[in-house]
Amino acid sequence: MKLYITRHGTTEWNLEKKLQGWADSPLTEDGRNRAIKLGNSLKDIDFDMIYTSPQERALNTAKLIRGNKNTEIKVHNGLKELRYGSWQGMYISDIEKDYPADYHSYINDPEQYMPEDGESMVDLFQRVNLFLEEISTMNYQNILIVSHGITIKAIIAIIKELSWQEFASLEIYTGTALNVCELKDGSFEFLLEGDISHL
Repeated sequence: MKLYITRHGTTEWNLEKKLQGWADSPLTEDGRNRAIKLGNSLKDIDFDMIYTSPQERALNTAKLIRGNKNTEIKVHNGLKELRYGSWQGMYISDIEKDYPADYHSYINDPEQYMPEDGESMVDLFQRVNLFLEEISTMNYQNILIVSHGITIKAIIAIIKELSWQEFASLEIYTGTALNVCELKDGSFEFLLEGDISHL
């Protein structure tokens, strides 16, 4: 089984440098074009299933990548972005200014990041791990996964068995950057990371 993991296309809030979390903002024209280009680059791969976050920016990206194929798109809550609570819709610069201690934990010490009205990184890892365990039992050859920046970082960290500090140092991939990993002997191994050759 191979997993093709990508982030949603660029959104309006991405350009405005606002945190989205479980809130949403529309894909930009560039975001839509990125998804179409990725779909074209993957057109010769027969996906057994497309898994996506329920959030519109991810679901719409999944539909654009699928194009005119009839591959089933399955929404999965395990692929949602981290829920930021009151930070959702705020400019990142304002969060950094208004919540300096919490923002420092979020960036530098993610295991200790515990927002009052959001979701901790520990919570995120738990639901992402459940998703990975679920799909690893399925008899598929190729799966496309459309998710979000921090969630994809969590997927990578779980598969690679990274420490929290290593997780913190991972980059957030740009919209529609592609990661490919393969399930071999009961464990996943990355074959491609952060590929943007389709752009």
